[in-house]
Amino acid sequence: MREPVFFGASGRKNSSQEGKVNPWEGQRVLIVGMARSGIALAQLLCREKAIVTVNDMKPMENFGDKLDVLKALPIEFRLGENGLDALKDKDLLIISPGVPIDAPIVKTAKEMGVAVSGELEIASRLTRGSMVAVTGTNGKTTTVSLLGAIFEQAGKISHVAGNIGYPLSATAMESKYDDAVVVEVSSFQLETTDTFHPLTAAVLNVTEDHLVRHGTMEVYAGLKRHIFDAQTEDDFAVLNYEDEYCRKMAKGLKARVLYFSRLHEVPQGAFIRDGQMVIRLGNEEKIICKMDEIYIPGPHNQENALAAAAIAYSRGVPAPVIRHTLRTFQGVEHRIEFVREKDGIRYINDSKGTNVDSTIKAVQSMKLPTALILGGSDKHVSFVPLAEEIIKTPLIAHCVVIGETANQIEGALKDAGYKNIHRAETFKEAILLCRELMENGGNVLLSPACASFDMFSDYEQRGRIFKEIVNQL
Repeated sequence: MREPVFFGASGRKNSSQEGKVNPWEGQRVLIVGMARSGIALAQLLCREKAIVTVNDMKPMENFGDKLDVLKALPIEFRLGENGLDALKDKDLLIISPGVPIDAPIVKTAKEMGVAVSGELEIASRLTRGSMVAVTGTNGKTTTVSLLGAIFEQAGKISHVAGNIGYPLSATAMESKYDDAVVVEVSSFQLETTDTFHPLTAAVLNVTEDHLVRHGTMEVYAGLKRHIFDAQTEDDFAVLNYEDEYCRKMAKGLKARVLYFSRLHEVPQGAFIRDGQMVIRLGNEEKIICKMDEIYIPGPHNQENALAAAAIAYSRGVPAPVIRHTLRTFQGVEHRIEFVREKDGIRYINDSKGTNVDSTIKAVQSMKLPTALILGGSDKHVSFVPLAEEIIKTPLIAHCVVIGETANQIEGALKDAGYKNIHRAETFKEAILLCRELMENGGNVLLSPACASFDMFSDYEQRGRIFKEIVNQL
């Protein structure tokens, strides 16, 4: 059995880590966007002796105590303004994922000859450890969380960071060369990467999402593929064989391609044979476990498990370690998360179901009659595929629509021939209505198929409030 093999995050040490002159010292950096990643990056670059200015359109008083960690550092605050004036004399502009690549400040910086980058790119240059990365429309958080657990079982200190809510910049301040670093990567982050180099990278799937920002599916899929661009022939690219966009990505990659599939036996990678997960790497095949032993339920989680297993095995993690973790890993918060059972009704929090494909997977996972809460802020996507899935799934007994997209979702459901549609004006009203509708027992599922910004700060707040209301029933 091979022992785990871990390498440095990019296959090399950066110059500051080798004891050479620190390339960041004296660099004049403007960081735009003071969410979690911006705050962590400011701390990291201060440690590296850069000259840091931070900017956000929100004034200081809107941040509460969130910026207190920066106040003792030698940082210039330019808050409550658009940041254009702060660009003068800067060497580098670093934008948060929430700032589009075509934002006026980015265009102005390029016109001025100021380099432009993103938090993920800069943090990856300063992160020690063996780095793997996962992107895709759905399943990212579950897959990276599962990978973190697998690497821990393999005896590694494991850091799960990136789009999952813990910035890679924070990991860069903590990680050591022997650590495992697992990064969840969004398309927004990939807009500003250049040298970002995971040793194994994966694209789980590509379905319609974020088109308000990216415009077309081709642009969106191209950004996902960008995760592989800095890889070499010594690295691995893991792709979903059942996803047409993913299969197309294999062409022209430098890295060694591994596929994962629930439906087909792939030439290299992870697949299912006779109800068992099998991994084929080179001329070697290993049986990992029976598929019905995987703790987290649903066909989508089988795909996540296959992907995680392929990534871990490519990094040398032994099959028994992967097997144990798949049998014991219980999933992540806000993703088909069981909250409680009350009066014969099971309440399930899938607030992370922020797009149509994700909610379809949640619908397919239901085993009892279900009242489904749908709706949120508008991403300008079609709800027709979701309506078609609901109409052919008899277990979806009722749909309660709320929020900015309520009319669109109701229209799609009616066009598909679905009749049990109800409206609620508030989030709490929707939950209480579902309780009434399911008085004979079953599930109440929050899986909105939409972002949360019409009512909440993010999907996490939406999920926490759902659980608070449910636990007070």
